[in-house]
Amino acid sequence: MSRLHVFDLDGTLLRGTTASLEIARRLDRLPELLLLEGEFAAGTLDTRGFAAAVCRLWAELTPEVVAEAFDAAPWIGGLPEVLADIRRRGEHAVVVTMSPDFFAGRLTALGVDEVVASAFPPLPLRGTPDPAGILTPADKVPAVERIRARLGLGREACAAYGDSVSDVPLFRVLEHTVAVNADATLRGLARHRYDGDDLGAAYRLARSSLAGGAPPGAEPSPPAARGTRTPVREESA
Repeated sequence: MSRLHVFDLDGTLLRGTTASLEIARRLDRLPELLLLEGEFAAGTLDTRGFAAAVCRLWAELTPEVVAEAFDAAPWIGGLPEVLADIRRRGEHAVVVTMSPDFFAGRLTALGVDEVVASAFPPLPLRGTPDPAGILTPADKVPAVERIRARLGLGREACAAYGDSVSDVPLFRVLEHTVAVNADATLRGLARHRYDGDDLGAAYRLARSSLAGGAPPGAEPSPPAARGTRTPVREESA
C-alpha cells in the first residue's frame, strides 16, 4: 500500500527559521522582514498582505540569491535519507507551505515529489502576487485532499509533519501526525511529538502510526544521517 507524507517547510524542514528569513539575510533586509513578521504574528497582516510586502522588499531578488539562500539554509538532519527511503518504498513525499514557490520548489531536486507553495511573480520581482495564489493555513487541507485523491489514497494512508499553528487545520483532519520541534498548540493536537535534529526519528514515529501502532523499528528505517545530532525527545500521545 502506498502512502503520502506531507511536510511543512518553515520550522519543520527548515529548523528554527523560515524561507523568508533566509532570503532576507542574503539581501541584508532582515530588520525589515522581522518587522513584517511581527505584524503577521500580531494579526495585523495576513498571508496575502505579507506576500505583497515582501515582493516590494525583495524587488532585486534573483534566482542566484535564492539558490544561495536555499543551499546555506539550516535543513533538518536526515532529510535526504528520509526522502530516499520514501521513494524506495514507492510512496510519495510532498511539501505544502505558504512560503514562496521560487524557494520551496527547489526541494524537488532533493527528492520531494511535489511542492504546493504560494505563487509569486517571476524573478526579479516586478509586480505583486495574485492574492488567489497565496496560500493560507486553511488551504493546506484542500491541497492535500487533491493530491491524495489523485493518488487514490485515503486519509488513513497520509502522515503529516509540522511545527506551528499554520499546520493546525491539516492536523485536525489527519490521524497520523507528528509535531516536529513544535509549539504547544500543535503538540496538543499531534499523535506523536519529536524534538531534535533528525527527521529520520520523526519519520519512524509516522511509520509506526501508519502501521497501526507498531513500535519504531518494526519496518525498515532509512540509514542514520551522518554528523553530530543534538539530544532528541520522542513522545506519543
